[in-house]
Amino acid sequence: MDYTFRYTSPLGDITIAGNDFALTGLWFDGQKYFADNLNPEHKERFTPIFEQTMAWLDIYFSGKAPTFTPPLSIRATPFRRSVLEILLTIPFGKTMTYGEIARIAARQMGVEKMSAQAVGNAVGHNPISIIVPCHRVVGVNGDLTGYAGGIERKEKLLELERAGTERLSSRP
Repeated sequence: MDYTFRYTSPLGDITIAGNDFALTGLWFDGQKYFADNLNPEHKERFTPIFEQTMAWLDIYFSGKAPTFTPPLSIRATPFRRSVLEILLTIPFGKTMTYGEIARIAARQMGVEKMSAQAVGNAVGHNPISIIVPCHRVVGVNGDLTGYAGGIERKEKLLELERAGTERLSSRP
């Protein structure tokens, strides 16, 4: 059974989805592809997974890098899942280009080349926003490109992380 819960963030309301074992979705309300992997027969109910997810989000929105990740169940095709697992390796406060991700994915799949456009499609359909950090993916020149939650939110998420890394690096 899928369950949902709502979280109010500084950037708008978020719907969190999961089951008794793992987080399966996290979307800004109204974003593109909102809840596209959510079972239509879900119920609103608070679970321990949501408690962990809210703790993660509270730390994140305070400008700090969370030191844990709630259990995740990424509902996606094998290709999309592999791309989203690469996103999980992008550190807080850092970015990676679609092309860099395409090169890593190609290497992992044992192929010579991978389309950055295919990677972009996988990134755009990320069902667990923020925690699977699709906002950290940028264009070839560092340009901010599409984000299902809106380009303004992407910019604010990256600014929040830059401020957090500046605080970390300024410690004595």
